[in-house]
Amino acid sequence: MSLSTGQDSVAMASLVPIPEMDGVRSPLPLGEGLGVRASEARAGAASFVDRWRELEWDDIGMQIRAKTTRDVELALASPRRTLADFMALISPAAEAYLPQIAAEAERLTRQRFGNTVGFYVPLYLSNLCANDCSYCGFSMSNRLKRKTLDAEEIERECLAIKARGFDSVLLVTGEHESKVGMAYFREHLPQIRRHFSALAMEVQPLSQADYAELKTLGLDAVMVYQETYHAPSYARHHLRGNKQDIDWRLATPERLGRAGIDKIGLGALIGLSSDWRADSYFVAEHLSWLERHHWQSRYSLSFPRLRPCTGGLQPSVVMSDRQLVQLICAWRLFSPTLELSLSTRESPVFRNGALRLGITQMSAESRTQPGGYAEGDKEELEQFAIHDARPLGEVADVVRQAGLQPVFKDWESFLGR
Repeated sequence: MSLSTGQDSVAMASLVPIPEMDGVRSPLPLGEGLGVRASEARAGAASFVDRWRELEWDDIGMQIRAKTTRDVELALASPRRTLADFMALISPAAEAYLPQIAAEAERLTRQRFGNTVGFYVPLYLSNLCANDCSYCGFSMSNRLKRKTLDAEEIERECLAIKARGFDSVLLVTGEHESKVGMAYFREHLPQIRRHFSALAMEVQPLSQADYAELKTLGLDAVMVYQETYHAPSYARHHLRGNKQDIDWRLATPERLGRAGIDKIGLGALIGLSSDWRADSYFVAEHLSWLERHHWQSRYSLSFPRLRPCTGGLQPSVVMSDRQLVQLICAWRLFSPTLELSLSTRESPVFRNGALRLGITQMSAESRTQPGGYAEGDKEELEQFAIHDARPLGEVADVVRQAGLQPVFKDWESFLGR
C-alpha cells in the first residue's frame, strides 16, 4: 500500500528533455551555499531556535499561497534564488511551470555533480526506542519484537552489505540512551568503520562533545530530521520520551556544526503536518541559518513521505508525485550545491523518473529491521514498509540507462578525513 497518489508518475520520466549545457549561466561558485548571501543573513538570531520562534506558521503558508506567476518567473530568471524565490517555486502558482523548473534543476545538477548518483544503504542496529511517536514502527507503545545487534551480528550484517556492493552505510537505531547510546556506539563504530569508506548515522540527538568523539571513531555524517517544524503537530505526534523536546532537536544540527561533522542531513516528514509547503520553507530557513553559521560542513536533504508502519498513522496531507517532483526541483534551484537524497520509501516508477531531476544520492535494497541483510526479512521488526524492493544491481542498471554513473565509493582513506 502506498500513501502517495502516483497518478502521474508514469509520465514523469519523460517530463523534461535534457537541456543544452552550452552558453548557460554559472550557478553559485563551488563551496558557496545559500547561507553566505548577505540578503539571507539573520544576524539577530543567536541560534536557529530563536529564528524559528520569529516565524509564524500560518503567515508563511499564506505567503506561499499568495505567490503569483510573476513571482515564479522572477525566481526562474534569478541567478541566485532567495528564500522568497523558494516560496514562489514551491507555491501552487509554480505547478504550471514544472517543465521549466525541472529543466533548470537538471542543468544545475549536472553542472555541479556531473553524471553521477551515489549509493548508500541503511544498517539498522536496533529497534529499541524510549519514545512514543505516532508515525514510527519503533515507537515504544507498539507491540513488536525488539532486537539490538551484538558484535557478531553486526559483523554478519556488514559482510552481507559489502557482498551486495555497498561502500557507504547509514547506521540507524531507535532512540534509547541507556541501551543504544554512546557506550554502544563507542564499542561498535570502529568495527563497522573498517568495512566502509563512508559512515553516517541517524540516531537520537546527542551532545556536541558526543558528536566530536564519534568523529574520532570514524563518523562522517549525521542525519537529524526535524519531522515537522509546526509546534502543535510536533507535540501531537510525540507523546512520550526525550523527542518531545522540540528545542533540543531543532538545535542538533548546530551542535553537529560546532563538533566539525563533515555532512549534516536535514528534512521534514511530509504528511505529519497539514502543510508540506510551509514545512519545506522552514527547512529552507534552517539550512540558510546553518550555512551562514556553520559553513565548514556540507549539507544534504531528504524529503520522505509517510509510509505504512505498525500503528497505521494516516498522513495529514497527501502529496502527489507531481508535487514531490516540484519540491525536489525547487530545492535544486534554491541550492545548487545541496546533496539531495531519495530513499526506498518511494516507488520504483517514481525513482526512475526523478533520477535526472536533482537527485544525487539513493538508497537501494534497504532493510528497515535489525538483521535484515544477513538473516532475511522479518517484517515484525521493521520501522516502516519500503516501496522499492528491487535489488541493487537492478537499480544501478536503471541509473546507467538514464545516462548516469552509479557511484559506490567516492573517497579513499589515504586522502585524510
